[in-house]
Amino acid sequence: MTERTWLLVLASYLIGAFPTSYVTARLVRGIDLRQHGSGNLGATNVFRVLGWKAAVPVFMVDIFKGFAPAFFFPRLDGSLRWEWALAYGAAAILGHVYSVYVRFKGGKGVATSAGVFLALAPWAVVVGLAVWLLLVATTRIVSIASIVAALVVPPMVYLTHRPPPVLWMSLALMAFVIWAHRTNIGRLRRGEEHRFGQRARTGREAG
Repeated sequence: MTERTWLLVLASYLIGAFPTSYVTARLVRGIDLRQHGSGNLGATNVFRVLGWKAAVPVFMVDIFKGFAPAFFFPRLDGSLRWEWALAYGAAAILGHVYSVYVRFKGGKGVATSAGVFLALAPWAVVVGLAVWLLLVATTRIVSIASIVAALVVPPMVYLTHRPPPVLWMSLALMAFVIWAHRTNIGRLRRGEEHRFGQRARTGREAG
């Protein structure tokens, strides 16, 4: 590992840590998104609080935060190795979930993870996104769609013959996405989970 790769790992974290939803909420309505809706700094909470016009660009930027380090940085370090692409992608996801810019708060990493795998296993992401869209349309519950899409990605990575390190990371991310949605799973069991299109109440909601 060279000094350049260390710097690129750090840069990946800092790119991933850019708090897109927090900045958008400040610019659009002058609020701290951590104090509204679910308090989560992700595109879903932006949709609940600010609407789809704000949520769509946040979602796209969060995807790019994962895609850019995983796709471009292996070319900058001169290795073009899967292992480093995964390291850069993992650092970006970690940054999104634990952002240094907002006291280590963040989102749940679904969009940024999708960006990483869009660079490394695009067909797996296409199938996962199709499943996500289908479940959002039929259940209107984003957490269910995100969990099931995360479950779909590892077998698709395997079927598209990606290298073993990519499969291992997809399994790790699947477990992480499920863990990150543990409060949502609790609300699902109680029948209290938010539905897509349901605007948030004023102020902070539970979970």
